[in-house]
Amino acid sequence: MRELAPYLRIKEDLLDRVRSGTWKPGDLIPGEQRLAEQFGCARATVHRALRELAEEGVLERRRKAGTRVARPTSRSVAFDIPLVEDEIRATGARYHYELLEREIAPLPPAEAASLERATGTPALHLRCLHFADRRPYQLEDRWIDIDTVPEAVDVDFAAEGANGWLVHNVPWTDAEHSIHADLAAGEIARSLNLTDGDPVLVVERRTWNDKGPVTTVRFHHPGRSHRLRTAFVAR
Repeated sequence: MRELAPYLRIKEDLLDRVRSGTWKPGDLIPGEQRLAEQFGCARATVHRALRELAEEGVLERRRKAGTRVARPTSRSVAFDIPLVEDEIRATGARYHYELLEREIAPLPPAEAASLERATGTPALHLRCLHFADRRPYQLEDRWIDIDTVPEAVDVDFAAEGANGWLVHNVPWTDAEHSIHADLAAGEIARSLNLTDGDPVLVVERRTWNDKGPVTTVRFHHPGRSHRLRTAFVAR
């Protein structure tokens, strides 16, 4: 019989610890370096085993927070990051994109906290508008972590928005998504052809991958004309 690859042997050993109750739901497990020392292997081998167990829902991995045994749930939800151009075209409208601003700039405090970086860390800042039949549909304000995604520095984003470019070129492993209502004011109101005080729908999202934080973004939509639909798949 063919011998299992080293990472698979480690994966099975770790899985046995979970199944036997040695590691209980919510327990913080040893770090990659410590496990590599225990198994007498390279840290990359342990990393692959942990990554696959996380993808299978056995473990939960968060940068700077360590790896824990996942708590059992009756269902998990599959979430896909939507492409705004697909949303617009699905309504029968014509899609148009306009880049308003692109610069390498120091992270403000809120965005630095979102990306888990120090305030003032250089990042790629993008502001753009997405149109449906020439009507403003979405104002996008995005910061991309150029330590995790250095190749973004060489993309001008004049023809393609960051939403589509990231989805197609930078795989993500974790995401947080929040939605709230607000009132338009100042530059946001002017960009969306609204009056100060008009309602807007705000969607905030940040994503990570195995290398670190990828992006934090805030979308503003005209509240009276936008309806958010999200599909969830139980598995």
